[in-house]
Amino acid sequence: MNKVPHTDRSRVYLNVLDFFAKERLFLVVILVGFLLAEIMMGFGQSAMWVGFLFAAYAAVANDSIQTIGTFIESNKNKKWYILWLFIGSIFLVTVFVSWWVYDGDVTYQRLGSEGHTNYPHPTQFSYFQLIAPLILLILTRLRMPVSTTFLLLSVFSSDSSGISSVVWKSVTGYGLAFVLSFIVWYTLYNTIRKYFKKRKMNPGWTLIQWLVSGSLWAVWVMQDGANIAVYLPRQMSPGQFSIFAITIFLGLGLLFYLRGDKIQRIVSEKARISDIRAATLVDLTYVILLIYKLLISTIPLSTTWVFLGIIGGREIAISRSRKKKGSKHRKKAINMILRDFGFALIGLLVSVILATGANETLREEILEAIRSLF
Repeated sequence: MNKVPHTDRSRVYLNVLDFFAKERLFLVVILVGFLLAEIMMGFGQSAMWVGFLFAAYAAVANDSIQTIGTFIESNKNKKWYILWLFIGSIFLVTVFVSWWVYDGDVTYQRLGSEGHTNYPHPTQFSYFQLIAPLILLILTRLRMPVSTTFLLLSVFSSDSSGISSVVWKSVTGYGLAFVLSFIVWYTLYNTIRKYFKKRKMNPGWTLIQWLVSGSLWAVWVMQDGANIAVYLPRQMSPGQFSIFAITIFLGLGLLFYLRGDKIQRIVSEKARISDIRAATLVDLTYVILLIYKLLISTIPLSTTWVFLGIIGGREIAISRSRKKKGSKHRKKAINMILRDFGFALIGLLVSVILATGANETLREEILEAIRSLF
């Protein structure tokens, strides 16, 4: 049996120690979170607010790559609080409109209309429901673009249809996004490349990008606000709504102060995404698809999968359009897409595991489906 050289073992130990040293605060927070979830799960109202606080930051931090990630990346020269106040104000207006129009519902009926929902609000929260946002935080820290919708909504689903309908809508969204993004970037690549190479940029592009990014963020809140609000009553009182809105508003401030944190690197590594014009084109494609999916049904959607489809189609189109010899850049694009898609599938698998642990009815349905296969 081959022995690992002493120097290699030392390097592994040093890397592990370095990881724990860099992430010690995060690891302590997660550990405290798991302990707090164990303690609070028997206390209805208190557990509700604990779960909400976990979900509020976890959902916004993870989904920053798909909505405000390109906005952050292409506005590095702007003060963080200017970006925060812009995005935060849009959030407040968007959720207030839903709360006012739908009698206390801030999700634009993503969690169901009155008397019908696949995601009932529990009187007592299970341990799996409370730790779901913590799992999301861990995966986010590992730079995995996992679906917040799958992870957080699945543990509240009353039956398998609450998961299967979301999966189907999200998978079709990924396919549509991939194809549309590929067509846009493949057909317009030479024009875009020639135009974007100019050093000077018309100041009007900044205004256009802010309008597109603001619209994208508003539509994202309409779709994914349910992932956070699922911990709170389906019809919120004015006091509950105030806590909900202010907490997320301040969480956005922290996110902008950190400039997207570690998950932002997924956006930063994409080709030319720091160019405002490229970022605007990506966001415009994204917002068109989200509006389409928003209008066709009230079933929740994994915006992460739509985003990965847009980025994937773009990367493939660019790699195929480049005139460089060799296949190195094409392999790099394919590997990047497969990696991101693989992480998304991991998130889906974790979601199903958490959901089966949280819901006995769902667990029985899945076991019955497995038995029927054999």
